[in-house]
Amino acid sequence: MDEEITIIDSNARNEKIRNFFINNKKNLIIAFLIILASIIGYLSMKEVRELNKIKLANQFNITIINFRVEDSQKTIDQLTKLINENDTTYSPLALYFLIDNDLIDNKNEINGLFDELINETNLEGEIKNLIIYKKALFNSDISSENDLLQMLNPIIKSESIWKSHSLYLMAEFFYSKNQKEKAKEFFNQILLLPNANNDIKVESKKRINRDLGE
Repeated sequence: MDEEITIIDSNARNEKIRNFFINNKKNLIIAFLIILASIIGYLSMKEVRELNKIKLANQFNITIINFRVEDSQKTIDQLTKLINENDTTYSPLALYFLIDNDLIDNKNEINGLFDELINETNLEGEIKNLIIYKKALFNSDISSENDLLQMLNPIIKSESIWKSHSLYLMAEFFYSKNQKEKAKEFFNQILLLPNANNDIKVESKKRINRDLGE
């Protein structure tokens, strides 16, 4: 008797499953097609991104290899275009090359390219902080105290690995303006940082003992 009940229950369960697939055949097919299309779409986008990365890498390498001082405008145009591609690898490299080789004299133009990277490129946190720091360093000789602090505040208020670099830049900025108390304040902040760059911490201590002692 128990065996017969078990067989009946099993048959009923199988019948329910069969009816479910029959009654929902159209919805199941649609769901399957949506999942399949999503997988294909994801793989296609991934392949497109990889191909685009290779294309940008080739563009950057060819531009650098073909760089000639006498034809620098061509390099400027190509690297500026590459920066505006907002690639996480080759856009920053393009800007660094422009700056390292002094190819653009207009600081406003360079700052616009910095802002393109900082605001429009999907950079990892510490890479973005590095670029913010580089922008502040680039502008440190012409910026006011408020402008420089505003640039560096996102780093100074964080636990970034670039925090000690930013504090040191501010300390040296104030020292160059003969504002020794403010300089000392920033040097001391570096000494209190648990993750401060060791070389920067050593230099900060030297500065305080040698130039800012009572």
